[in-house]
Amino acid sequence: MERKDLSDRQFEALLARLDAIALELARMKRQQEAEEGFLRVAAELRALNESLSALAYAALGQGGPSVRRRRAG
Repeated sequence: MERKDLSDRQFEALLARLDAIALELARMKRQQEAEEGFLRVAAELRALNESLSALAYAALGQGGPSVRRRRAG
């Protein structure tokens, strides 16, 4: 492969594009981390809801439905 020298202007444009890509990747990483956090919170809320339902049925003195917990994958 033939090596091509870049002018200063081309080099600066290339660096600007790489900086923009790096910023977008950082944004995507933050978004993914936030989504993972929301998934953990949703799983905890599901478990809490199941527990509260079981307590409500116990307080009423009724058996209530049989609840099987979903396994977090």
